[in-house]
Amino acid sequence: MSLLARYLAREIIVATLIVLIAFLGIFGFFDLIEELDSIGRDGYEAHHALVYVAMSLPGKVYELMPIVVLIGTLYALTQLAKSSEITVMRASGLSTAGMLRILGMVGLFFAAITFVFGEYLAPPAERAAQQWRLTVTGSPVSNQLRTGAWVKDGRVFINARTVHPDRSMEGVRVFEFDEHQALVAISLARRGVYDAQTKLWRLTEVRQTRFAKDRTEVVEVEAIDWQSNLSPDVLSVLIVAPERMSVATLYAYVTHLRDNRQNADRFEIALWKKVVYPFAALVMMALALPFALQHDRMGAVSIKVFLGVMLGVGFHLLNGLFSHLGVINAWQPALAAVTPSLLFLIAAAVMLFGVERR
Repeated sequence: MSLLARYLAREIIVATLIVLIAFLGIFGFFDLIEELDSIGRDGYEAHHALVYVAMSLPGKVYELMPIVVLIGTLYALTQLAKSSEITVMRASGLSTAGMLRILGMVGLFFAAITFVFGEYLAPPAERAAQQWRLTVTGSPVSNQLRTGAWVKDGRVFINARTVHPDRSMEGVRVFEFDEHQALVAISLARRGVYDAQTKLWRLTEVRQTRFAKDRTEVVEVEAIDWQSNLSPDVLSVLIVAPERMSVATLYAYVTHLRDNRQNADRFEIALWKKVVYPFAALVMMALALPFALQHDRMGAVSIKVFLGVMLGVGFHLLNGLFSHLGVINAWQPALAAVTPSLLFLIAAAVMLFGVERR
């Protein structure tokens, strides 16, 4: 990497880091304000809220990364343009294509950070935050569902009255059907705990009723091991939004839904968004370049930064809008996920072409 590329990269990275810290402080403060309504209820205290907000920050980093990259790049390049450094660089032979290559290298760095946060840091942190809050308040995961949680696994339907934050289950009912959709057995268990080593569910205090052609058998056992594709990762969808889950977990759940002939559109769109989202940093950097190439000695840095904020918020809203429209209108998941980034990339190309023609 040349000296000029290192200089530009340093200015952009420092500016983006400052913007990220500022945004995390703002959003963390608003999240804490939102938690105030829950403080004092069910044993939920102020320090619990602070821990919950702190554990949610990796997810905020992932969500905000394209926006802060846009604002940080816009601020850094506008400052360089204001001091005529961009003009000197271009006079010394740095072409627009060369600047795009430099921004592309820096953008890949931010894309890698976004991927790491989205795949390895944010999902476990978000799951831990939700489990922390549910554990502190003593609330079950499935308390918002009047009949508990329902999951389909092949020809088996599982109903758990209560799913705890550790993803153990209480009040488990297992309905087994044959290939003709006839009910063949109902199993009632007081509790179900997943063994990660054997990958089996341990059901305790089980009462099983089997339906034969001419009779009914009732068997009671202390405990049985039950093999199922239902795993804690599948149950994690009850406490973590699809957009906060990892690619691996989303893929496993989408596969589970497809195998059971269930609608997986929402989760497929979330999966494609997880794949595409890191590259939004590249799009945002390309969008910032036309502003830097405008030879405005007066600067108007604050105006351009404000415009960057508006563009970033617009991208975030458009990303969410297309996700909902994709689910409602049954669009192709890849199309719904890629369209916002593609639209902003086209806008960046049009703006850059317009600046170059002046």
